[in-house]
Amino acid sequence: MEKLFDFFIPEAIAQNGASSGGDMLQALFFPILLLVVFYFLLIRPQQKRAKEHKQLVESLKKGDEVVTSGGLLGKVLDVGDNFILVEAGEGIQLKVQRQAVSAVMPKGTTKSL
Repeated sequence: MEKLFDFFIPEAIAQNGASSGGDMLQALFFPILLLVVFYFLLIRPQQKRAKEHKQLVESLKKGDEVVTSGGLLGKVLDVGDNFILVEAGEGIQLKVQRQAVSAVMPKGTTKSL
């Protein structure tokens, strides 16, 4: 049980007179492990999602049925550099930022609703 606490609370350096390289490595092990875990569980998946969203936005074309981040479902009528024209209903046309598109739906989704 005493060894368990030694891992979390290193012994005082003055007690040994000088610290050895093993103590330094042991002290850096947990922060390095924490950084590696954060990278693989948080940073890397977020970068992957951002890359996929960028590809989705760049591949938008006329006739796609899309859902925006606000929950609007509609059909793309025109694609510009920064905005797209979306038909949300019969005669209802809205101009929406391309970045606001969260998903492209299968063809015929708007007709089934």
